[in-house]
Formats: sequence, C-alpha cells, structure tokens
Amino acid sequence: MLLTKIIRNIFSAGYLQILYKKFGRKSISFGKESYFYPSSRVRIFAPKDRCVEVGKVSSIRGELVVLGHGGRIKLGDYCFVGEGTKIWSAKAISIGNRVLISHNVNIFDSQTHPVSAKKRHEEYLAIVNSGFPDKNFIGEIEVNIEDDVLIGASSIILRGVQIGRGAIVGAGSVVTRDVQPWTIVGGNPAKVIREIPEHER
Repeated sequence: MLLTKIIRNIFSAGYLQILYKKFGRKSISFGKESYFYPSSRVRIFAPKDRCVEVGKVSSIRGELVVLGHGGRIKLGDYCFVGEGTKIWSAKAISIGNRVLISHNVNIFDSQTHPVSAKKRHEEYLAIVNSGFPDKNFIGEIEVNIEDDVLIGASSIILRGVQIGRGAIVGAGSVVTRDVQPWTIVGGNPAKVIREIPEHER
C-alpha cells in the first residue's frame, strides 16, 4: 500500500508539473493527494484563470476538456473519474464531493455542434485550419452534479442537467432532464426507477 501511494504521488506530481508548464498555474488547481493516472488527460484549448479545479483526494483516470471559447470544470473532494470518461465543458460543469463517475461516461454542457449543417461545416473548417474557435455558441447550459452521486458506466449527461444529492444514474443511461436527490434513474431517456429510502442513504 505504501509503495503504491508513493508511485501515485510521484506520477501525480510529475503530471502536475507538465500541466503547470503547459497551461500555467492560474489555469489549474489541484487539492492534496489527488491522483492523475497514466490514462488521464487534461485538454484546455484556451487557458484562463481557474478553468480546471480538482479538490483533495480525488482520482482522475479519464479526460477533462475545456473548449476554446469558454468552459470551466470544478470537481470536489474524494471524487473518482473512470477511465474512458470525458467531461466536455464550453460553459461550466460543477461536480460536488464524493461523486463516483464510472468508465466511458460523457458529460456535456453544450450541444457540441451547431444544428445548422452550414454552420457545422464552417465550424469544422475553422477547427481543422486553426483549432477550436475562441468565439462560438453551441447552446451552452451549465451542468451541476451534487454531492454523493453515482454515475454508472457508459452513461451520457446532457447540457443543463442538475443531478441532486445522492442520486444514482444506472449504466448506459442518457440523462436529458434533472434528477431529484436520492433517486435512482435509468434508461434512454433516463426515467425514475425508484427513490432511495432513508435507511439506504
């Protein structure tokens, strides 16, 4: 256990220095004992102050992406982001404490691309020729995931969704609407399966 912890600390410290060098210390902040595994990745297309914040004792195996025209990702304490998971922010994604996000989950706070085929093509050309545009509008609406939430593998959380404290999202779900606290949802689109009684919380 001690050797594992030492290795994790060395890797995280090294990865943190790479991120600081690439994006600057003002763009990223990490709490104590937060680990970034070899599978993890951070991509910031327009560095700005505090656009990625990770609390203490959190483990990141997935990818955090801040798009060029905006976006912020805030992750609380004691959180887990599974391998293959991608959190894409064009406005703001806030994740509370003790949130467990399994593998291959996608979380979006925008439509990701314009509805208009013409505008999609123009956006594509801009990305190919000069990278993600620093001015864009793709229907951004903030996402908020409260404390103690569990998100099952291969789920998708769409823009504007608010997930209440202690809620559970079943594997493979597509969440298009708000989820009430202490509720289990599942399916495509996700629907309420049952409430979580007091003795199970």
